[in-house]
Amino acid sequence: MPERMGLSKRGLETGKLARLHRILGRHGLANGTALFLPYDQGLEHGPRDFFVNPDAADPRYVLRLAVDGGFNAVVLQVGLAEKFYRDYAGEVPLILKLNGKTDIPPDDEALSPLHASVEDAVRLGADAVGYTLYVGTPAASADFAQYRQVRADAQRLGMPLIVWAYPRGSAVEAKGGRSSFYAVDYAARTASELGADMVKVNFPKPTLRVGVKPEYDAEFGPQQAIDAVVRSANRTMLLVSGGTKSGDEAMIEKARMSMEAGATGLIFGRNVWQRSRDESLRFVDRLREILAKHPSTDRHEVRGPDGRPAPPLPVRP
Repeated sequence: MPERMGLSKRGLETGKLARLHRILGRHGLANGTALFLPYDQGLEHGPRDFFVNPDAADPRYVLRLAVDGGFNAVVLQVGLAEKFYRDYAGEVPLILKLNGKTDIPPDDEALSPLHASVEDAVRLGADAVGYTLYVGTPAASADFAQYRQVRADAQRLGMPLIVWAYPRGSAVEAKGGRSSFYAVDYAARTASELGADMVKVNFPKPTLRVGVKPEYDAEFGPQQAIDAVVRSANRTMLLVSGGTKSGDEAMIEKARMSMEAGATGLIFGRNVWQRSRDESLRFVDRLREILAKHPSTDRHEVRGPDGRPAPPLPVRP
């Protein structure tokens, strides 16, 4: 099992380091691992995502779930953050998503436009910002230029930058598809090369090999694939997405392999709030049990109010 690098070895400047310590060392299990609850799907997919659990259409329900489930942070677009986050400020950190697009039409060649700024994140009390970067589309030049300005603002204001690194476009589909090991591995490396502090990726599927580069046209197991993706991210912390809602055991196995590979944590949205509240909390407890086994290497840096190392938060019985 690879050593999980702590924050002190990530090359972060002071503002980013302080905010990440709040997220990873004061919330969740407070052991350097991450469990994030994304709630930006209402823009990206539309209200259809809430049909299976209508309660989840209410942002207050999801924010309460983030608090009660012991998440390290919740991800919101700017409109929901302005209208709802103030009631939970201080109880769960905010990651402000800066860009996003609708599913009308589902255009994978498009740019994900900005709707908020890093200054908005500071104003709203966020501890990090999120940016979706489409790797492999014809709009890459415009996407990179837009991202460059966000990165500069995040650096200037000491705000951690989390990149949703999503392979997209016809060129990607011709080389195994957006979830192929080749595409996910490339996306993780791209985010790292472009200065992301954290990168969110989908779990790679090494069986998707049609049209891939020859180095990836070989027999890889899922653990080998996620191991390689974490290596490609190097000093950029890696989060593994839950994606479309799946069965408990499949998601637990995905979480286990991700953490054994050295990932910093998990960012599961639909796999949490598309379940009933009680089912969600039971599922989250199983995820926390996995995260509890993989503290960061600088656990001693996680301190309680008295200055002593903070004890792990209990897992709900």
